[in-house]
Amino acid sequence: MSRLVVVGSGTVVPEADRGCSSYYLELGGGRILLDCGAGAVQSLARLGLPWSGISDLVITHFHADHVGAVPGLFFALKHGITPPRRDDLAVWGPPGTRLLFERLAAALGDYLLDPGFPLAFRELTPGSRAELSCGVALSVHETAHTEESHAVRMDGPEAAVGYTGDTGPVAGLGRFFAGVDLLVSECSLTDDQVGDNHLSPTRVATIAAEAEPDVLLLSHIYPHVRERLDVPALVAAAGWTGPTRVAADGMSVALPVEWGRSASGS
Repeated sequence: MSRLVVVGSGTVVPEADRGCSSYYLELGGGRILLDCGAGAVQSLARLGLPWSGISDLVITHFHADHVGAVPGLFFALKHGITPPRRDDLAVWGPPGTRLLFERLAAALGDYLLDPGFPLAFRELTPGSRAELSCGVALSVHETAHTEESHAVRMDGPEAAVGYTGDTGPVAGLGRFFAGVDLLVSECSLTDDQVGDNHLSPTRVATIAAEAEPDVLLLSHIYPHVRERLDVPALVAAAGWTGPTRVAADGMSVALPVEWGRSASGS
């Protein structure tokens, strides 16, 4: 069975029940980790996910709430497995991903570049398409967040999954996600609070209306918004009335999505 498990659905604001951005995806026989924000390694273990067998690490950008747990993950892969890992690990990310690891290694140790098993860096430019080690097709699209940031789409034999990473409004993002079974979208702030580098309910609704995913999963919502407001209702009022849920750490979504278009409401 293919599935996506929410490892971390929070933001940079510390919360007791939410880690930073990270999602575990089983698709096409692969075990894919989408981002690895602070707290992700402990959450992977707490959720009983096979962190030691991850086949691909996909990074959307270099902010700490998306890559902060990478050193801990690699330290665990180097020293926390018996017998030691021997399988390859592919690291996919924007241009500069290898440089990020080189700088982390200079500060923290060579294990980030030489973990004791084959490590391959694959840097992708916007508009490019590649094949993960498990055969899943990975596509990337530029986003309006940092100089290197991008959104990702994964097309496997069972389902297609989209993940916005962090982004402001950017042309073509809805078309990029067209027809995915599951779209994981950030929705950081309300329309009157958001800047040009994040999404709000109206911006999410615009993307979803063009993409028409079976299910929209809202994540990376700042706590003062999520705790006070019905964010799916705001997205619906802005024009997207398809099935919508708010992500929570530990949530597991079977693929193809079981509570998609046949479900009523949000």
